[in-house]
Amino acid sequence: MILKRINGAAKMITLVTGGSRSGKSRHALKLAEAARRPCFVATGWAGDDEMKVRIEKHQKERGPHWSTIEEKTDLVRALAKAVAAKADFIVVDCLTLWVSNLMMEGGDVGAAVGALTENLPGVDTVFVTNEVGMGVVPEHRLGREFRDLAGMVNQRMAAAADKVVLTVCGIPMAIK
Repeated sequence: MILKRINGAAKMITLVTGGSRSGKSRHALKLAEAARRPCFVATGWAGDDEMKVRIEKHQKERGPHWSTIEEKTDLVRALAKAVAAKADFIVVDCLTLWVSNLMMEGGDVGAAVGALTENLPGVDTVFVTNEVGMGVVPEHRLGREFRDLAGMVNQRMAAAADKVVLTVCGIPMAIK
């Protein structure tokens, strides 16, 4: 697969996956430790007070040298913005929320992931995602649709990535 990279030569594209609270985001941030101009692309949003507190906590953990771009659905635009701002490392957290956001806003998840894999940035980038297919089959249609779409996105991003890491109990394991 030949991928078009935004603004420049290819750099390392990494997909970090695992269950909830498995250490995915911590590992992604660790990979960015040497960056001088890291950028965090956040797909989450403060829909309630609890989420607002979570977001503030995560922003403090990253520190003031990180720039942040909040984008619920258009990751290609967010990545282009990060590259234009001269980011030297990008963390996108997370693809699972991105899928949910696209579903809730009536977006075409297949087309969106296609656009994303065709427009990966020419900057080292880590995409964080949840592995949601290892649990029970959701009882409701919407839950099953979400699980299936998240699995499809994870597969396509893993195919496009140079490296794939599975985190379990805080331990990152390279699987590609």
